[in-house]
Amino acid sequence: MNKVDLLDQLRTERLIGLVSADYGERLIDCARALSEGNIHFLEIALTTPGILATLQTAAAALPDFRFGLGTVLDVDTARRGILAGASFIVTPAPRPEVITLCRRYHVPVISGAFTRADLECAHQAGADAVKVFPGEQFGPAYINALRRDYPAVPLIPIGGVTSSTIAEFIRAGATATIAGNSLITETDMVERNWPAITIRAGQFAQAIASAVVSSS
Repeated sequence: MNKVDLLDQLRTERLIGLVSADYGERLIDCARALSEGNIHFLEIALTTPGILATLQTAAAALPDFRFGLGTVLDVDTARRGILAGASFIVTPAPRPEVITLCRRYHVPVISGAFTRADLECAHQAGADAVKVFPGEQFGPAYINALRRDYPAVPLIPIGGVTSSTIAEFIRAGATATIAGNSLITETDMVERNWPAITIRAGQFAQAIASAVVSSS
């Protein structure tokens, strides 16, 4: 899938799952569980050296699923992530050099931002979207304010996003959202409770569909 189509899919689905540990082969089962609930994006935080091998295995096993590499701080890590099969790259803060590399590879890049200055820096550097955090501190009202000031910047909040709150973020103007423990718990991963993840994914998907209808 090319970059334009992937971003279109993200704008339709509106949700990226997040895991922050290297779960090995369980990552594939987690992705399958999300897919059964109509969620097809998952960010894998770069927390252990082995995560790139895990990403490569998962991306090869599920070519139609969108695995992204998160917490990317430098160009070399971004390049290795892309070569391992990352469909998108996420940085925790503006990294213009990483953004430039991703644009060269035609891979979507989501830049983290805390302040308006961060947002402007990421957008000017060419980021495809801006990850706004902490969402639980500022809430949908902050997304709404940013949307008014920066209507051309796709906003993706993280933090405080649950199946109960995601509709508020979407109505406030979020292009998409990122959900961690409210979608994928560590207990589910350890115990391989894939049905629980599928159920939560379905709840998110249903809330998203309702929010989109009410906003149209």
